[in-house]
Amino acid sequence: MESEQKSAVDRKQDHILLAFDSATGIQTLDTRFEYDPVHAVHPKEGELWPAQMAGVSLNYPVWISSMTGGTARAATINQNLARLCGEYKLGMGLGSCRKIIDQPEFLPDFQVRKWLGDQALFANLGLAQIEQWILSGKVHLIGEIIKMTEANGLIIHLNPLQEFMQAEGDRFQNPPIDSIKKILDDFDFPLIVKEVGQGMGPKSMEALLNLPLEAIEFGAYGGTNFALLELMRDHPEKMERFKPLANVGHTAEEMVKMVNDYKSKHSVHCKNLIISGGVQHFLDAYYLMEISKMPSIFGMASAFLKYAMVSYESLQSFFEDQMKGLLLSKAILTIKS
Repeated sequence: MESEQKSAVDRKQDHILLAFDSATGIQTLDTRFEYDPVHAVHPKEGELWPAQMAGVSLNYPVWISSMTGGTARAATINQNLARLCGEYKLGMGLGSCRKIIDQPEFLPDFQVRKWLGDQALFANLGLAQIEQWILSGKVHLIGEIIKMTEANGLIIHLNPLQEFMQAEGDRFQNPPIDSIKKILDDFDFPLIVKEVGQGMGPKSMEALLNLPLEAIEFGAYGGTNFALLELMRDHPEKMERFKPLANVGHTAEEMVKMVNDYKSKHSVHCKNLIISGGVQHFLDAYYLMEISKMPSIFGMASAFLKYAMVSYESLQSFFEDQMKGLLLSKAILTIKS
């Protein structure tokens, strides 16, 4: 009883000391939400938010976006991410798997199925590589990558700006939509198409929504910008000359509204959205999923990568806090009309 009284006294003392420091000006208000403390109930311990991807059940609407492979730290990073997906029943996309063919010694970096269990796992290839294999009659290598990684399907990442800015970059010879349709015709595994930091405009989104894709992943403007990243790797003069191009694109909110507008007038063949790019935390994720008129989950890359590089325990703690915040948001917040 004495310790409880001491705890209460300490808490009240903290309240007095922190009252002024915790004052918030109205400019900090998040105006996206209506807050309802009258009807709210705290989420139960262990509460889930079920979702699906490629016919696989997820406990939470979370996609661990494509990361890395073929570097000194890649194996540990991918293992930590796969352990998280296996333990909490999430979906995961691998980093670019081209290296498996070029340098087979790096295959173990991508073999995460043993930690992931039966959860959805997608291999990942860039459009430029796929186009090259189509033109050279080597498209069968895609099927080999799916087998070697034990993946459920394939992510094709579209990155024309990144390729242009990259000193070692490739050049697209045909419109990417042609290559995407070719893969849909040649293979029967699920396909996801994503951008890598610029997002996509209405014409691109409409074309993809009309294809029988498992999902479109946004890779929207506002998160890691791989076009800018490549410029930062290059000579300062190139950075100065081409940086304006790295600043074009579309935000995740803009892209959700594009999809909603199109879906209100047309039928859509794509099954899901993976909302990624500029999703900094659970409130962003909750808002974007709630305003979406298509089945949606959210992806974060750099946020998870930051903790996966430290330790599994660090990643686990971050993820659990994000899910607590997501579920609490669902309980107490609605979207302003």
